[in-house]
Amino acid sequence: MADTTQGTGAASFEKKRTWPNELNIFFALIIIIAIFEILGQTLPYMNDQSFLFDTRDRFDSIFNEARLRIIILQVSIIGIIALGVTQVIISGGIDLSSGPLVGATAMIAMSFAQTELVNGSLNPKAVFGPWAFDLPVLIPVIVALLFGALIGGINGTLISFTRIPPFIATLGMFLICRGIAQAWTRGKPVSFPTEGYAAIGSGMMPVYWFVGLAVVFHCILKYTVYGKHTYAIGSNEDAARMSGINVQKHKVMVYVIASMLAAFAAVVLSSKNLTAQSGMGIFYELYAIAMAVIGGVSLTGGRGSVVGTVLGAMVFGVIQSGFTYIKLDAYFQLMAMGAIIISAVVLDKVRQERAASRR
Repeated sequence: MADTTQGTGAASFEKKRTWPNELNIFFALIIIIAIFEILGQTLPYMNDQSFLFDTRDRFDSIFNEARLRIIILQVSIIGIIALGVTQVIISGGIDLSSGPLVGATAMIAMSFAQTELVNGSLNPKAVFGPWAFDLPVLIPVIVALLFGALIGGINGTLISFTRIPPFIATLGMFLICRGIAQAWTRGKPVSFPTEGYAAIGSGMMPVYWFVGLAVVFHCILKYTVYGKHTYAIGSNEDAARMSGINVQKHKVMVYVIASMLAAFAAVVLSSKNLTAQSGMGIFYELYAIAMAVIGGVSLTGGRGSVVGTVLGAMVFGVIQSGFTYIKLDAYFQLMAMGAIIISAVVLDKVRQERAASRR
């Protein structure tokens, strides 16, 4: 538990102990798992199935490793996007363009990652000529990151220098990126990557990328000037400006980093699927925001953490997998996820009001 001090002036202080918000999310994760375990034992049609544990001696451990692997894999790619969205929200902004950016980037990156021969014949999905075949794996990755940086730079510039609300600026970019994805090959999928590109998202690699990037950005937000400025701008932009922070430049940097993370997620996704399609990334921006909000990132800015977002991603993944486990229809799943997101925002609002009343 964390120690906090409160008082009037400098004369008196009252020492209180408060649970870290990340610990609350962890407890919520345990409770959600327990609920699905109980449902598996009580619902008549579930036949006493266990959600995460092996009750039939099918595995070498007590856990249902296959389900655990699916849960972690299904949140890892969107989790990479959520790491960038977390920084944007902490800075007081929002980014709705990350989902379509995934689709556009996947199409573009895969175009530079194609192999020349497929079963001894020329690649039937070739986008460019011979010069673009069998390129080093770094080239499509760099192209993807540069495209992401361009989109993020445009978002950040519009928001910082023209004072357009982040919702409007990124909503416009949402449509632009979706249009780019569809226009790139007129809706045709791009397939047959090189072995080097395919290795980026093979097996459990998406999880390793997610965990590695989470550690990096946790350290950046917690221990660097960039992180301190991000929190300061989200807490009080005017005060941050008066303290000497170049708010406009920093906002551009935050959006560039967020879009580059979304672009890298597109690389991992297209590599994992061995193909790129213009419809990739649908709802990803909303799922990434949901992971951040469930993880305790405040939509008003200035509060949140990468650890919370990672836990929020796990909560999100467990809920999705749990709904499938109890055979809940897909449309009910969408309604339930919407209700959970609204509940998380309401809970955040209540927490803020209670914190304000104690001051």
